[in-house]
Amino acid sequence: MMTFCNKTVLVVVSLTMFIHISISAASDRKAESLPKLIEMFDTSRCKECHGEIYAQWERSHHARSIMDIFMDRYLQKGVLSVKTPRDATKKNFPCFQCHLPQLAYATDKVASEIAAAILNDDKATMGKLNINCLVCHHEKGVIHGYPEKGSLYGTDTVSGHEDEQYPTIKASPIMRQSVMCGQCHGLGPVFGLEYPVQCATLYGSYLHAYVPSGGTKTCQECHMKDADHTCPPNFKDRKDVSKRLAEALPMAVEAMFYRPQITPGKPVPTVIVETRITSSAGHRIPDG
Repeated sequence: MMTFCNKTVLVVVSLTMFIHISISAASDRKAESLPKLIEMFDTSRCKECHGEIYAQWERSHHARSIMDIFMDRYLQKGVLSVKTPRDATKKNFPCFQCHLPQLAYATDKVASEIAAAILNDDKATMGKLNINCLVCHHEKGVIHGYPEKGSLYGTDTVSGHEDEQYPTIKASPIMRQSVMCGQCHGLGPVFGLEYPVQCATLYGSYLHAYVPSGGTKTCQECHMKDADHTCPPNFKDRKDVSKRLAEALPMAVEAMFYRPQITPGKPVPTVIVETRITSSAGHRIPDG
Protein backbone atom coordinates (compact mmCIF):
# COMPACT_ATOMS: atom_id res chain seq x y z
CA MET A 1 0.00 0.00 0.00
CA MET A 2 1.41 3.43 -0.93
CA THR A 3 0.06 6.74 0.36
CA PHE A 4 1.07 10.17 -0.95
CA CYS A 5 0.83 13.01 1.65
CA ASN A 6 0.88 16.16 0.58
CA LYS A 7 -3.17 51.14 -16.54
CA THR A 8 -4.62 52.40 -16.68
CA VAL A 9 -6.79 54.56 -18.80
CA LEU A 10 -5.09 56.12 -21.81
CA VAL A 11 -6.40 58.61 -24.33
CA VAL A 12 -6.87 57.13 -27.77
CA VAL A 13 -3.84 58.89 -29.24
CA SER A 14 -1.55 57.58 -26.49
CA LEU A 15 -2.90 54.06 -26.84
CA THR A 16 -2.33 54.13 -30.58
CA MET A 17 1.23 55.28 -30.09
CA PHE A 18 1.84 52.57 -27.50
CA ILE A 19 0.60 49.84 -29.80
CA HIS A 20 2.62 51.17 -32.71
CA ILE A 21 5.80 51.40 -30.67
CA SER A 22 5.32 47.95 -29.16
CA ILE A 23 4.68 46.24 -32.45
CA SER A 24 7.62 48.02 -34.05
CA ALA A 25 9.86 46.94 -31.21
CA ALA A 26 8.97 43.35 -31.96
CA SER A 27 9.05 43.48 -35.74
CA ASP A 28 12.15 45.61 -36.39
CA ARG A 29 14.43 42.84 -35.15
CA LYS A 30 13.40 39.90 -37.31
CA ALA A 31 16.46 37.80 -38.05
CA GLU A 32 16.62 36.56 -41.64
CA SER A 33 19.17 33.82 -40.97
CA LEU A 34 20.15 31.50 -38.17
CA PRO A 35 23.64 33.04 -37.74
CA LYS A 36 21.95 36.45 -37.40
CA LEU A 37 19.59 35.17 -34.72
CA ILE A 38 22.50 33.65 -32.83
CA GLU A 39 24.36 36.97 -33.10
CA MET A 40 21.34 38.95 -31.87
CA PHE A 41 21.16 36.92 -28.69
CA ASP A 42 24.87 36.32 -28.14
CA THR A 43 25.72 36.74 -24.45
CA SER A 44 29.32 35.58 -24.46
CA ARG A 45 30.46 39.10 -23.52
CA CYS A 46 28.55 38.81 -20.23
CA LYS A 47 31.23 36.55 -18.79
CA GLU A 48 33.80 39.35 -18.96
CA CYS A 49 32.23 40.90 -15.85
CA HIS A 50 30.05 38.08 -14.55
CA GLY A 51 32.42 35.15 -14.90
CA GLU A 52 31.25 33.09 -11.95
CA ILE A 53 27.55 33.45 -12.80
CA TYR A 54 28.24 32.70 -16.46
CA ALA A 55 30.15 29.57 -15.51
CA GLN A 56 27.22 28.46 -13.35
CA TRP A 57 24.81 29.06 -16.22
CA GLU A 58 26.97 27.01 -18.58
CA ARG A 59 26.44 24.00 -16.29
CA SER A 60 22.67 24.49 -16.15
CA HIS A 61 19.85 22.91 -18.12
CA HIS A 62 19.01 26.38 -19.45
CA ALA A 63 22.30 26.32 -21.36
CA ARG A 64 21.22 23.17 -23.19
CA SER A 65 17.48 23.72 -23.58
CA ILE A 66 17.71 22.38 -27.15
CA MET A 67 20.53 19.87 -27.01
CA ASP A 68 19.08 17.51 -24.43
CA ILE A 69 15.66 17.19 -26.05
CA PHE A 70 15.33 18.11 -29.71
CA MET A 71 18.29 16.38 -31.34
CA ASP A 72 16.79 12.90 -31.20
CA ARG A 73 14.10 12.07 -33.80
CA TYR A 74 12.44 15.52 -33.58
CA LEU A 75 10.80 16.53 -36.91
CA GLN A 76 11.12 12.94 -38.13
CA LYS A 77 7.82 11.52 -36.88
CA GLY A 78 4.35 12.70 -35.92
CA VAL A 79 2.29 15.79 -36.75
CA LEU A 80 5.35 18.06 -36.62
CA SER A 81 7.47 15.99 -39.01
CA VAL A 82 8.76 17.44 -42.28
CA LYS A 83 9.90 15.82 -45.50
CA THR A 84 12.68 18.35 -46.03
CA PRO A 85 14.02 21.20 -43.88
CA ARG A 86 12.58 23.70 -46.39
CA ASP A 87 9.09 22.56 -45.36
CA ALA A 88 9.60 23.66 -41.76
CA THR A 89 8.13 26.91 -40.42
CA LYS A 90 7.94 28.31 -36.90
CA LYS A 91 4.75 26.25 -36.45
CA ASN A 92 6.93 23.15 -36.38
CA PHE A 93 8.52 24.36 -33.16
CA PRO A 94 5.71 24.97 -30.63
CA CYS A 95 8.00 23.88 -27.80
CA PHE A 96 10.39 26.69 -28.67
CA GLN A 97 7.97 29.14 -27.06
CA CYS A 98 9.85 28.15 -23.89
CA HIS A 99 12.90 26.26 -25.09
CA LEU A 100 13.96 28.99 -27.54
CA PRO A 101 11.71 32.10 -27.26
CA GLN A 102 14.22 33.96 -29.45
CA LEU A 103 12.53 32.31 -32.44
CA ALA A 104 9.76 34.93 -32.16
CA TYR A 105 12.35 37.41 -33.47
CA ALA A 106 13.10 35.37 -36.57
CA THR A 107 11.47 34.56 -39.90
CA ASP A 108 10.31 31.18 -41.14
CA LYS A 109 13.55 30.95 -43.11
CA VAL A 110 15.37 30.67 -39.79
CA ALA A 111 13.00 27.90 -38.74
CA SER A 112 13.95 25.92 -41.85
CA GLU A 113 17.64 26.43 -41.06
CA ILE A 114 17.06 25.14 -37.54
CA ALA A 115 15.26 22.13 -39.01
CA ALA A 116 18.25 21.45 -41.25
CA ALA A 117 20.62 21.64 -38.29
CA ILE A 118 18.49 19.22 -36.28
CA LEU A 119 18.03 16.72 -39.10
CA ASN A 120 21.76 16.91 -39.92
CA ASP A 121 22.67 16.40 -36.27
CA ASP A 122 24.58 19.68 -36.30
CA LYS A 123 25.31 19.90 -32.58
CA ALA A 124 27.85 22.70 -33.03
CA THR A 125 25.15 25.03 -34.35
CA MET A 126 22.33 23.86 -32.12
CA GLY A 127 24.52 24.18 -29.05
CA LYS A 128 24.49 27.95 -29.60
CA LEU A 129 20.71 28.05 -29.13
CA ASN A 130 19.56 28.09 -25.52
CA ILE A 131 17.96 30.00 -22.67
CA ASN A 132 20.64 32.57 -21.92
CA CYS A 133 21.17 35.83 -20.02
CA LEU A 134 19.13 37.94 -22.46
CA VAL A 135 16.12 35.62 -22.31
CA CYS A 136 15.71 35.99 -18.56
CA HIS A 137 17.16 39.44 -18.01
CA HIS A 138 15.58 41.12 -21.05
CA GLU A 139 12.80 39.21 -22.82
CA LYS A 140 11.22 37.69 -19.70
CA GLY A 141 12.03 40.61 -17.39
CA VAL A 142 8.61 42.13 -18.06
CA ILE A 143 5.28 40.35 -18.30
CA HIS A 144 3.13 42.95 -20.06
CA GLY A 145 4.37 44.60 -23.24
CA TYR A 146 7.89 44.45 -24.55
CA PRO A 147 11.18 45.01 -22.73
CA GLU A 148 12.60 48.51 -23.03
CA LYS A 149 15.33 48.91 -25.62
CA GLY A 150 18.76 49.21 -24.07
CA SER A 151 17.65 47.88 -20.69
CA LEU A 152 18.23 44.69 -18.81
CA TYR A 153 16.15 43.65 -15.80
CA GLY A 154 17.37 42.41 -12.45
CA THR A 155 16.52 42.49 -8.78
CA ASP A 156 17.91 46.03 -8.37
CA THR A 157 18.30 49.17 -10.48
CA VAL A 158 21.87 49.76 -11.67
CA SER A 159 22.89 52.86 -13.59
CA GLY A 160 26.01 52.96 -15.70
CA HIS A 161 25.99 49.29 -16.66
CA GLU A 162 29.21 48.75 -18.62
CA ASP A 163 27.63 47.47 -21.81
CA GLU A 164 27.07 49.69 -24.87
CA GLN A 165 23.99 47.76 -26.01
CA TYR A 166 22.40 47.56 -22.57
CA PRO A 167 23.63 50.55 -20.51
CA THR A 168 20.83 50.34 -17.94
CA ILE A 169 19.64 47.68 -15.52
CA LYS A 170 16.17 48.22 -14.08
CA ALA A 171 14.63 46.53 -11.08
CA SER A 172 11.96 44.11 -12.24
CA PRO A 173 9.04 43.54 -9.84
CA ILE A 174 8.85 39.88 -10.87
CA MET A 175 12.52 38.91 -10.71
CA ARG A 176 12.20 37.61 -7.14
CA GLN A 177 8.74 36.09 -7.68
CA SER A 178 7.78 32.62 -8.81
CA VAL A 179 5.78 34.03 -11.71
CA MET A 180 9.15 34.85 -13.33
CA CYS A 181 9.84 31.13 -13.64
CA GLY A 182 6.16 30.35 -14.28
CA GLN A 183 6.36 32.09 -17.66
CA CYS A 184 7.93 28.91 -18.99
CA HIS A 185 7.61 26.31 -16.27
CA GLY A 186 3.84 26.51 -16.22
CA LEU A 187 2.85 27.31 -19.76
CA GLY A 188 -0.21 25.68 -21.23
CA PRO A 189 -2.41 24.46 -22.58
CA VAL A 190 -1.32 26.59 -25.53
CA PHE A 191 -4.40 26.59 -27.73
CA GLY A 192 -3.03 29.37 -29.94
CA LEU A 193 -0.67 26.90 -31.58
CA GLU A 194 -1.64 24.80 -34.58
CA TYR A 195 -0.93 21.72 -32.50
CA PRO A 196 -1.92 22.68 -28.91
CA VAL A 197 0.43 21.43 -26.23
CA GLN A 198 0.72 21.46 -22.49
CA CYS A 199 4.11 20.54 -21.21
CA ALA A 200 5.26 21.92 -17.90
CA THR A 201 2.70 22.42 -15.13
CA LEU A 202 5.08 23.15 -12.27
CA TYR A 203 3.78 26.66 -11.69
CA GLY A 204 0.23 25.35 -11.61
CA SER A 205 0.95 22.78 -8.92
CA TYR A 206 2.94 25.40 -7.01
CA LEU A 207 -0.05 27.78 -7.02
CA HIS A 208 -2.81 25.25 -6.46
CA ALA A 209 -1.17 22.82 -4.03
CA TYR A 210 1.93 24.19 -2.36
CA VAL A 211 0.74 27.75 -1.66
CA PRO A 212 -2.77 26.77 -0.40
CA SER A 213 -1.18 24.26 1.98
CA GLY A 214 0.88 27.02 3.59
CA GLY A 215 3.99 27.04 1.43
CA THR A 216 5.76 30.38 1.42
CA LYS A 217 8.98 29.86 -0.55
CA THR A 218 9.47 31.03 -4.12
CA CYS A 219 11.00 28.98 -6.91
CA GLN A 220 14.15 31.07 -6.60
CA GLU A 221 14.56 30.37 -2.89
CA CYS A 222 14.83 26.64 -3.57
CA HIS A 223 16.38 26.52 -7.04
CA MET A 224 18.54 29.66 -7.02
CA LYS A 225 19.73 29.81 -3.44
CA ASP A 226 22.52 32.38 -3.09
CA ALA A 227 21.84 33.39 -6.73
CA ASP A 228 23.06 30.02 -7.99
CA HIS A 229 22.54 30.19 -11.76
CA THR A 230 23.03 26.45 -12.23
CA CYS A 231 19.35 26.24 -11.15
CA PRO A 232 19.67 22.70 -9.78
CA PRO A 233 18.92 19.87 -9.95
CA ASN A 234 21.20 18.73 -12.71
CA PHE A 235 19.52 15.57 -13.95
CA LYS A 236 22.79 14.32 -15.40
CA ASP A 237 24.22 14.19 -11.89
CA ARG A 238 22.43 11.11 -10.57
CA LYS A 239 24.02 11.30 -7.13
CA ASP A 240 22.86 14.89 -6.59
CA VAL A 241 19.38 14.11 -7.93
CA SER A 242 19.03 11.13 -5.60
CA LYS A 243 20.07 13.28 -2.64
CA ARG A 244 17.54 15.99 -3.52
CA LEU A 245 14.73 13.50 -4.05
CA ALA A 246 15.45 11.87 -0.70
CA GLU A 247 15.19 15.28 0.96
CA ALA A 248 12.06 16.35 -0.94
CA LEU A 249 10.29 12.97 -0.81
CA PRO A 250 11.23 11.25 2.46
CA MET A 251 9.97 7.66 2.54
CA ALA A 252 9.04 5.59 5.58
CA VAL A 253 8.58 1.85 5.25
CA GLU A 254 6.91 -0.42 7.80
CA ALA A 255 6.65 -4.17 7.44
CA MET A 256 4.64 -6.65 9.48
CA PHE A 257 5.11 -10.41 9.32
CA TYR A 258 2.43 -12.89 10.35
CA ARG A 259 0.91 -16.25 9.40
CA PRO A 260 -2.85 -16.03 8.75
CA GLN A 261 -3.22 -19.74 8.21
CA ILE A 262 -1.28 -22.93 8.30
CA THR A 263 -1.68 -25.51 5.61
CA PRO A 264 -1.18 -28.91 7.16
CA GLY A 265 2.52 -29.46 7.15
CA LYS A 266 3.19 -26.19 5.29
CA PRO A 267 3.17 -22.71 6.89
CA VAL A 268 2.17 -19.82 4.62
CA PRO A 269 4.01 -16.66 5.72
CA THR A 270 2.50 -13.27 4.89
CA VAL A 271 4.16 -9.85 4.92
CA ILE A 272 2.31 -6.54 4.80
CA VAL A 273 4.47 -3.59 3.72
CA GLU A 274 3.22 -0.01 4.10
CA THR A 275 5.17 2.70 2.29
CA ARG A 276 4.50 6.33 3.08
CA ILE A 277 6.01 9.11 0.94
CA THR A 278 5.62 12.65 2.24
CA SER A 279 6.28 15.44 -0.26
CA SER A 280 7.96 18.57 1.02
CA ALA A 281 8.57 19.95 -2.47
CA GLY A 282 6.91 23.10 -3.73
CA HIS A 283 5.33 21.27 -6.67
CA ARG A 284 4.48 17.83 -7.94
CA ILE A 285 7.30 15.49 -8.84
CA PRO A 286 8.09 14.65 -11.58
CA ASP A 287 7.30 17.69 -13.70
CA GLY A 288 9.12 20.21 -15.85
